[in-house]
Amino acid sequence: MIKPHGGTLINRYVPETEKAEWMEKANTLPRITLDDKNISDLEMIASGAMSPLTGFMTRQDYETVVRDMRLSSGLVWSIPITLAVDKATVDQLDGQSEVALVDGQGRLLAVMQVEDVFTYDKEEEARQVFRTTDEAHPGVAYVYQQGEYLIGGPIFMIQRPQHTDFVEFRLEPAETRQAFAERGWETVVAFQTRNPIHRAHEYLQKCALEIVDGLLIHPLVGRTKADDIPAEVRMKSYLVLLEKYYPRDRVMLSVFPAAMRYAGPREAIFHALVRKNYGCTHIIIGRDHAGVGNYYGTYDAQHIFREFKPEELDITPLFFEHAFYCKACGNMASAKTCPHDSSEHVFLSGTKVRAMLANGELPPKEFTRPEVARILMEGVKK
Repeated sequence: MIKPHGGTLINRYVPETEKAEWMEKANTLPRITLDDKNISDLEMIASGAMSPLTGFMTRQDYETVVRDMRLSSGLVWSIPITLAVDKATVDQLDGQSEVALVDGQGRLLAVMQVEDVFTYDKEEEARQVFRTTDEAHPGVAYVYQQGEYLIGGPIFMIQRPQHTDFVEFRLEPAETRQAFAERGWETVVAFQTRNPIHRAHEYLQKCALEIVDGLLIHPLVGRTKADDIPAEVRMKSYLVLLEKYYPRDRVMLSVFPAAMRYAGPREAIFHALVRKNYGCTHIIIGRDHAGVGNYYGTYDAQHIFREFKPEELDITPLFFEHAFYCKACGNMASAKTCPHDSSEHVFLSGTKVRAMLANGELPPKEFTRPEVARILMEGVKK
């Protein structure tokens, strides 16, 4: 099976036999309350999804990632994984070497060894990571509103975040790897999504399935924009598709707990590396992967892969152009395979689809499966 990024699958969970001791220690430490994005990052560090990271980045790794898309070791890593705090929190630490990390309800999650506390240039991070300093960009807006200090160091997860949704689909990297091995899948393609799967996505996935053993549909269920389709609605649509239109022995559904950054090209690299940790050998990269608005070129998320040697990433990207239903061809196609004029193509923007659903209109079956359209319509009504 493909090796995790850096060669070892990280595990930052405190052993069950040591939890009481760690909880007692945590009660004596200053506390930092994490938001939903921090919790997603913490969860993925602990499970090994962000291997080789063992905690939030110190200055050395942060600066090389922002500037060069590499950790200080030289290993490729494209997104800074940081814990930001304000000056009052830094003053509260008062030189402490450890801090307790808690959720919004005050529930203990982890202890962090504080190895570094440093200031950083928010505008430079925005420019390098998001390719824009525009506050209208959701990723940039998040960076600008967070604290002016970053705290770095390894984490020790004592209690997992409490999830009540999609519990049976929350498989960690060790579990997906085991599932792939049990199925005899030597090659597995990941499909990253924060949207419902429409006919175009289905076409890309099934094209990929022609050349690999298995498909991991891995929808992101962490923090997204307010106008994205809610995760619970999307999950219903995935399940009905898998039941009716996919070979059950060749497809697996598991949720991806990450928060969206909307960092376009850089996030495409991040998504690829993390899926390698889950055991995937390939990843589908289509048009505008992890994009938002008009900040990135349509295929910038594909072009960025050329900046690295294949062995540095060690996961194979499968690049696809925009797919559509062609009325003249009578099937799904792309610009690579269809000779007909765009007037023959059935394509709807997300805005148009949402407007149709809000008006009680089902999108055409050439665009989305009727079962999916009905689920989306019910979700919009709520």
